[in-house]
Amino acid sequence: MSSISRRTLFQGALAAGGALAFTGQATAAPLVRSGRPALTHGLQSGDVTDSSATIWTRADRASRMLVEVSTDPDFRRARRVPGALLLPDSDFTGKTVLNGLPEGADIHYRVTPVGIDDSSLTGAPLVGKLRTVPRGARDVSFLWSGDLGGQGYGIDTSRGGYRIFKAMRALNPDFYICNGDNIYADDPIESSVTLPDGSLWRNIVTPEKSKVAETLDEYRGNYKYNLLDDNLRAFYAEVAQIQQWDDHETHNNWYPGEILDDDNYTEKRVDVLKYRARQAFHEYVPMNPSYDKENRIYRVQHHGPLLDVFVLDMRWYRDANSADKQTSNDGGILGNEQAEWLKRELKNSKATWKIISNDMPLCEVVADGSDFEAISQGDNGAPLGRELQLAELLKFIKDNGIRNVVWLTTDVHYTAAHYFDPDKAAFQDFDPFWQFTTGPLHAGSYPPDRTDTTFGAQQVFVKAPSYANASPATEFQFFGQVSISAESKELTVNLRDNSGAGLWSKVLEPRR
Repeated sequence: MSSISRRTLFQGALAAGGALAFTGQATAAPLVRSGRPALTHGLQSGDVTDSSATIWTRADRASRMLVEVSTDPDFRRARRVPGALLLPDSDFTGKTVLNGLPEGADIHYRVTPVGIDDSSLTGAPLVGKLRTVPRGARDVSFLWSGDLGGQGYGIDTSRGGYRIFKAMRALNPDFYICNGDNIYADDPIESSVTLPDGSLWRNIVTPEKSKVAETLDEYRGNYKYNLLDDNLRAFYAEVAQIQQWDDHETHNNWYPGEILDDDNYTEKRVDVLKYRARQAFHEYVPMNPSYDKENRIYRVQHHGPLLDVFVLDMRWYRDANSADKQTSNDGGILGNEQAEWLKRELKNSKATWKIISNDMPLCEVVADGSDFEAISQGDNGAPLGRELQLAELLKFIKDNGIRNVVWLTTDVHYTAAHYFDPDKAAFQDFDPFWQFTTGPLHAGSYPPDRTDTTFGAQQVFVKAPSYANASPATEFQFFGQVSISAESKELTVNLRDNSGAGLWSKVLEPRR
């Protein structure tokens, strides 16, 4: 085994997955011996299709993933797949892509770490499940949110830890979209935080989370910190993910070329930090490793005939934060290549509903000092700056008859629904649409931002605290649920709090 390269073995794992079939004899769980490797941070699955899934894990030492897959939770009919090597250069993380899975099925998988030099040394297995995409029209249900472990609020086990994931898990969704800020690499965790009522929020602390992340190991440590939480690990083991990022995976409000004015950092070049942050992101999230030339994050995930999910990256390719008053499109918040990709993929989509997962809001005015961080600058007039790119995209959607586009976002630390009405807009050459906002999962919550009406945005619903940085001990932690009926084709959005209670809902009829 030690003479086989990591690349060769990983390619072999993909080939084995491609031939996967649910036939054959029962497979026994591997024998556990002393000195064995151990899985340290649970299991994750992601980027699931009608026939494939990406499985993630991490071990405590150099080893290899052995994956068993079955439609039977008892693994009576299972197939073993030799998986990826877990080596020091990836912080002992690894991802194995399983192919040849049955469509529209609950898939059970069991991962065992196996010694590299001695394959008889195996560690205790962990078990997870996922649901593959149906090829025909079936009911769909998924969740979205973001912002995890921010504003100094880490894991307080006496308060239930990341308790929102328990409520999310109870809904048994088909998948979950993390809309960004999966970590707060720029936000250290202290042992305690004094709340307004005088009580203490008591955090688990680790060395990597005790300072801002600058090194690769410190970025990795932010992901490992979140995976200490029991609720999060249980959710990830049962619900497949679609992951994207925003700013806090690297640094607050960052943009390419920025030089940080932040005394907490010794490395102030964002263009150095962002590559370390991206490597840690790809190591620790269950994203299929097959995407293009530069490990891009933007992609489309197809979910049968009812749904396509367009995952955006509004961070890596953006122009600099500014007063946002440019009179020509300089690449905007997406960059030119991603914007053209989005147009092309939307036009090619055959799905009834097109969900755009945008990690930054379209109409909320998000400031970065005297500059602006999102798309709108709040002047309510004709499109300027980044609004020019959005205007071009919305006109394209209208001109090409692309129907049933819904935008989902997080970022602003409250939950809201906005209806974009061209009859009330400064720019009117677009079809009406909705954007739904939710979050945070576990971070400080804030009062709502101003709404820019350049595109006729009307705030139909909002729930937010009246003061800044409301803690996760309050009810101001949120996630959203989207359900699509196979029979009626209606799409229903439910905005929920951290107990899972519904706060507001909207049923959308598909346009033909």
